[in-house]
Amino acid sequence: MAVEKPLQMKDLHATVLHLLGLEHEALNFEVQGRLERLTGIAGGARIVHEAVAG
Repeated sequence: MAVEKPLQMKDLHATVLHLLGLEHEALNFEVQGRLERLTGIAGGARIVHEAVAG
């Protein structure tokens, strides 16, 4: 799977946050006066359902 569909770190973070019941786009924190997101402000992070499906 890793060769066919590479997983970016922001996608992994979005997936873990989803599994914890958190919305990854709503989770913001402040760094030196500007808002940041674990999955990046620009977006593009996706929840990878194939990674957790059994």
